[in-house]
Amino acid sequence: MSDDAEATPRDGAPTSPDEARPAPTPRLLRAVVAYDGTDFFGWQRQPGMRTVQGCLEDGLRELLGEEVFVRGAGRTDAGVHADGQVASFTLASRIPPHGLLRGLNSILPVDVALLDVAEAPPDFDARFSARGKVYRYTVWNHMIRSPRHARTAWHVRRALDMTAIREAAAALVGEHDFRAFRAADCERRTTRRIIRRLDVDRQGAILTLDVEATAFLKNMVRILVGTLVDVGRGTLPPEAIARMLETGDRAAGGMTAPPQGLTLLRVLY
Repeated sequence: MSDDAEATPRDGAPTSPDEARPAPTPRLLRAVVAYDGTDFFGWQRQPGMRTVQGCLEDGLRELLGEEVFVRGAGRTDAGVHADGQVASFTLASRIPPHGLLRGLNSILPVDVALLDVAEAPPDFDARFSARGKVYRYTVWNHMIRSPRHARTAWHVRRALDMTAIREAAAALVGEHDFRAFRAADCERRTTRRIIRRLDVDRQGAILTLDVEATAFLKNMVRILVGTLVDVGRGTLPPEAIARMLETGDRAAGGMTAPPQGLTLLRVLY
């Protein structure tokens, strides 16, 4: 056999080391993300808008050279913050989680960061695997505004009746039809939700309301808070909550609290 014949590969045999190497198996990763939502137009990528999802996907492309879709556990609105948003995404890259954490944080802007990255089981989905979420709403209740809390709290000047707020909040715990506590453009097919707890706490001028539920409707927490604050101001009676739950009448409630006081604390799985 000639040298030329010996050099000819068998049919179907790889012709180069690259062809012999199998394609990498995609990996599913889970990340915990924190961000100051003040300068973002929400979580979801939107053409021409600065969003959290867009920043993460752009950063992954710059770091790894891959087009990556990042799914979040919840689509927070413009101005809403997160201490424990959860995201999932698939990568071809073999970069270890700790390397991805350091590398992506070195690229991301100062108002968003990964707190943790880990391998996830193949059936994990940041959104659809979630079994609940915890949000915190913060109110700065003082006659004088606080520059330090301006980006993270709602400034309410009028004194609030904490007893009335707590009484009204207790009526929200449990399974109810929350159709009166959603935005007009909310597209959820069902409006029944379970609020597992609604903790009202006050430390000085800072009022916090922590709400844990199986799921939330669009603007649900902000409408709850706006209504409870109006109860605390005395412009609504505590019974307004029960009336809203019974009738589904959004007009019977209070205003929608502004977005800057809302933070997604954590996602439950």
